[in-house]
Amino acid sequence: VQLVESGGGLVQAGGSLRLSCAASIHPFSAHSLAWFRQAPGKERELVTSIDWGGATTEIDSVKGRFLTSRDTAKSTVYLQMNDLKPEDTAVYYCAARNSPFQISGAIMVDYWGQGTQVTVSS
Repeated sequence: VQLVESGGGLVQAGGSLRLSCAASIHPFSAHSLAWFRQAPGKERELVTSIDWGGATTEIDSVKGRFLTSRDTAKSTVYLQMNDLKPEDTAVYYCAARNSPFQISGAIMVDYWGQGTQVTVSS
């Protein structure tokens, strides 16, 4: 199993980025996926989660700004991040669970990506 993230980078506050995670898990539709992030000196936190049917949940600090989606044909999950803030700066990790139901914490994760750096300048 491989989860490969891409799309991170440096952006100014108020800007946008789209992260992608290509997942070599089969069948893709039987797995739930999530995005976590970890800022320097802080614990890794769940940002968004998406189940097999596309239902999503997000933490309060990103609601209305971040949108998660999945493309079953491409076995890829996306994180569209808008109106980025300096406090969004972190390494973002894609995660997958051997279950169609949403991930609600790191303990539920079976597979991790390598992470991609997102830096938001003020």
